[in-house]
Amino acid sequence: MNALLDLHPEVADALHHGRPVVALESTIISHGMPWPQNAETALRVEAAVREHGAVPATIAVIDGRLKAGLSREQIESLAQQGLAVPKASRRDLPLLIARGATGATTVAATMIVAALAGIRVFATGGIGGVHRGAETSFDISADLQELARTSVAVVCAGAKAILDLPLTLEYLETQGVPVLGFGTDELPAFYSRESGLKLPARADTPAELAAVLHAKWQAGLEGGVVIANPIAREHEIPQPRIAGYIAQALTEAQAQGVAGAAVTPFLLARVSELTGGASLKANIELVLSNARLAAQVAGALVALHIQVGQT
Repeated sequence: MNALLDLHPEVADALHHGRPVVALESTIISHGMPWPQNAETALRVEAAVREHGAVPATIAVIDGRLKAGLSREQIESLAQQGLAVPKASRRDLPLLIARGATGATTVAATMIVAALAGIRVFATGGIGGVHRGAETSFDISADLQELARTSVAVVCAGAKAILDLPLTLEYLETQGVPVLGFGTDELPAFYSRESGLKLPARADTPAELAAVLHAKWQAGLEGGVVIANPIAREHEIPQPRIAGYIAQALTEAQAQGVAGAAVTPFLLARVSELTGGASLKANIELVLSNARLAAQVAGALVALHIQVGQT
């Protein structure tokens, strides 16, 4: 095991005995939602993973240590500190480790720590992607490069709706990252089930998803897989409605000079205000749905490994 990595005892025991484990990110705790919904949601997500047969491993950097699995106290501390906790992507990990600092892991950093721990399945809300206006700003999330290089499957509700979804899908294709729709032929648009963007492949059961993951990695094809799980219909915000709020939030961000890592939390918070909290509720529900599916996929992947090992 990596000398900089600490496994929570529950996670270490599950990995040792070959039981399914699901990685969870911590940026959603510190930057994705306000207190106290962030702590409540994080604990509900962990509970949803357990209810579906897997062990949750919320990931963060705490006092310079890479953590796979957090205590309740650590989750609540990240939630209460909120935006004061820096976001940690691949580029930030060396600095946090060297300085003995704390950081909330993005999708990219969570994938890195999960891979170090031997965790193959990760649940989040939405991945980062190509930002609108990237043809001049070059603002492209490190999540996409990490998906190309790190062998962890990411269960999400597509890319965040504030992004340029067609360019994000094109970038993933260029990087050779499979994007599988769970029960859908379209890329979900985070708050909405449909984006109008056709996906190259779909799967209708967790076992089918696990079979694709197993085949990819057994063939020596390193890199991640995006499992796009649409938000439940009863919780979605139709795309025509949410699009107007996102456009307004983007205009305000530009007018206020919001840039870089501050863009996503600003937009998510502003869209929540404009929707009267509806987008926050949708965000919580889609994360829970992704956690449940990730637990099932992790279980199916373990079962497949056992089956293959016995034949």
